[in-house]
Amino acid sequence: MHIASRQPSERSPARIAPLAVLPVFFDLSGKRAIVAGGTAAAAWKAELLAASGAVVHVHAASLCDTFENLLREGASAGSFILHRRRWVADDLLDSAIAICDAEDDGEAADFLDAGQSAGAPVNVIDRPRFCQFQFGAIVNRSPVVVGVSTAGAAPVLGQAIRRRIETLLPTFLAAWAELAASLRAAAMHRLAPGTPRRAFWEAFADRAFHAPPAEHDIGGIADEIERLADAGRSLSGTVTFVGAGPGDAEFLTLKAVRALQAADVILFDDLVSNGVLEMARREAKRIHVGRRGGKASCRQHEIDALMLNLVGRGKRVVRLKSGDPIICGRAGEEIAMLRAHGIAVDVVPGITAAGAMAAARTVSLTHRDHTRSVRPVAGHSRHGGLPEDLDRRALRSA
Repeated sequence: MHIASRQPSERSPARIAPLAVLPVFFDLSGKRAIVAGGTAAAAWKAELLAASGAVVHVHAASLCDTFENLLREGASAGSFILHRRRWVADDLLDSAIAICDAEDDGEAADFLDAGQSAGAPVNVIDRPRFCQFQFGAIVNRSPVVVGVSTAGAAPVLGQAIRRRIETLLPTFLAAWAELAASLRAAAMHRLAPGTPRRAFWEAFADRAFHAPPAEHDIGGIADEIERLADAGRSLSGTVTFVGAGPGDAEFLTLKAVRALQAADVILFDDLVSNGVLEMARREAKRIHVGRRGGKASCRQHEIDALMLNLVGRGKRVVRLKSGDPIICGRAGEEIAMLRAHGIAVDVVPGITAAGAMAAARTVSLTHRDHTRSVRPVAGHSRHGGLPEDLDRRALRSA
């Protein structure tokens, strides 16, 4: 039976799923901000705005002790200017942001109208229908800042997520981010766009999670910039074989996710799910090269030629296969071909369909009382059909 051939086809990244809110970050350094109200809640917002470098104008006839202490101690950044009176609409003119702890819905509505007229984004504390934006929970590793929002649906969940992220991001990440800022101009000047520049920043990011930057790190990073600059566009590409598992993206290993996030091009098979592809960085090109029995498929020599072409252009290629890439696939043939051309190859294992099915059924594949071996068997030989040398009797007795 003749099976039609088809060419590898590029697929666009999956569309972004609906967002409850749009996460944005305001640059408030040196800008005018308004805080109306003298409560503890207003004091917290004023401190947050000042920490962002804003000049915070506080409008309140009276202040709580918390607010008085804050103004007495001053801001870690930015500054406070106190106006001991209630706000008026003209106070919001030329402000970059406006916050109010309103006494009632009437004041909240008036403040929102004044902010809209002045062109200032408005937040009325604990009154969502009068807010044009929300603050959310914050993880501060400035200049690395992480914001978490549940769109007001579950603030306690947002705080729990923030605590989880706090444990993942070391405090010394801030020092690495500052170092990155100091190196950015040199890296942009010396490193060509594309592979050299991305290789440098990915290696930099890997270092940032291990320990605070030391003097030898700074010297080593400068040397790395020069090494990559000298190599220029001659840097060869690589191929990483990644196991996509049985389909659920949550079965991916951390190493698999890192490979997908670092890829320039992803060559994926038919059974790879959209959820797994969504874990890749959005800039990565996705090319469908699936092969399935009885259906139009990409020929192996076309896949091989495509990999060689991409690597020759310095691309980081991920060959994404369902299950585990080295079980019941053609990874062995592809790896041999790549090594014959002197191309670096890495393999990231994945959960096999057999393992996932056994886990789903809570069945042990090597139960001491029932079975003591597991045998992966290829269902097709190079010529199609079951392999001719397959010992079916041995399989039945296993």
